[in-house]
Order: sequence, then C-alpha cells, then structure tokens
Amino acid sequence: MKILISNDDGYRARGILALREALTGLAELTVVAPDRNKSGASNSLTLDVPLRVTRVETDSYFVTGTPTDCVHLAISGLFDFEHDMVVSGINDGENLGDDVLYSGTVAAAVEGRFLGLPTLAFSLLRPESGEADYSAAAKVARMMVEHLLAHPLDRSMILNVNVPHRPFGELRGFATTRLGHRHRSERVTASDDPRGRKVYWVGPAGSEQDGGPGTDFHAVANGYVSVTPLQTDLTRHAALDTVSRWLGELER
Repeated sequence: MKILISNDDGYRARGILALREALTGLAELTVVAPDRNKSGASNSLTLDVPLRVTRVETDSYFVTGTPTDCVHLAISGLFDFEHDMVVSGINDGENLGDDVLYSGTVAAAVEGRFLGLPTLAFSLLRPESGEADYSAAAKVARMMVEHLLAHPLDRSMILNVNVPHRPFGELRGFATTRLGHRHRSERVTASDDPRGRKVYWVGPAGSEQDGGPGTDFHAVANGYVSVTPLQTDLTRHAALDTVSRWLGELER
C-alpha cells in the first residue's frame, strides 16, 4: 500500500509534517508538495513553463508548481510505481463551504480523484490566538485513513475533512455534512508600494451565510469533525429542465 501526501502550504509546513508523522506505519508514504505556500491555487495546472522537482530526503520532494501539479506529476510518471491513495493537508485553516472552490488542499485531493484514486483532504481551523496545534487533527487523519483502508468507499468520492481547533478529547465526534455558503468576500484593500505605485490585497473570505444544521460550518462550530463528501460533477441536475424550457423560449 502506497499513499501520496501533498498540501498547498508548502513542503515545510507544520501541517504536512504532522500528517506524515501520523500516517507513518500505515503504508509506504511519499510526500510531493509545493516548494512554497500555494494557498488559493485551486485546481490550476502549470502549462506555460516546465516544472522542477527536488528531492529533499528519502521519499520527500518539492515541486516548483501548484498542489495540482504535485499530485499530477506524482501519479502520472514521476515515479516507477503506482500510488493507492492521496491524502492532502493538514491545511493551516479551514476549508468550509465556498472555500473548496479556491482551496489548493482540496484541489490536490480532487486531482487524485481525477486520476482514479481514493482521496481525503484535511484542514484544521485556525486558533483564536497563538500557534496551531495539529495533534488532534493528525490523530483524526490517522483514524480516518486507517478506516478508509479497511473499509473502502467509492473511488469517485472525495472526503473534505475539517477539524475544530481543540484537544482530541474535547472533539464531540464526526458529523457527515454538506457544504455551507459564505457571504461575499470583503472588499480588496488598496495601498501604495515604496515607490508610490498602487497595489491591492484580496479581501478576507466572507462570514457564513448558510451555516445552519447539517452544514460543515455548523458542525465545526459545535465541536464536531466535519466530513463532507464531494464530487467533481458540477452539473446542476435539478435545473436541466428549467434551462431547457428557457432555451426553448429563446428559439421561438
């Protein structure tokens, strides 16, 4: 059994180091992660320049690209062996609701799914103050990966896991959730660089708009590990008839 580990915070991030340590002994592990923080990279592939891969230590590599690049390379020819699972994380910060559309952590898992492997993405909510403690999230990751190895799910399913920032003993359990929704993001912040030229910072994500019972927002707020099954089919199937009627009116 071989597991590929990746993330979007970079190969030196505390979260991926905690994840690797937690999964040690479950399978043969290979780490392929970005050379630097690539948060918000989503599912982007680098197509305009070649990618470079550097071996850091035995079975650990960094790539001059995105999380999707890392997983794509690792599964599609970087190695002379096949992986059996992709585990992404542990992300520094939550990936709830609309976050999954931007998240490089989730994107790494999605790429694994595109290439036919079972995948999980783990994220840890940021603490209100101080440094993040990854110990509880690491233990959750170990439990879930071990369970998935023993009891496989459909390979088309991606599990997006968010862990509240609290000691493991204070977690209230696991909750199967759907994605909530956020309000629109805050406005961009404009400032001047040292030469007086205008620069802009993307504003922070909006607060939850749809965060009621059943959502990932509600679960983590109440101390549960949120586990949301994701799919890559973005078709809004319930709207197909509506759009067909709308197009029919257009053709008249």
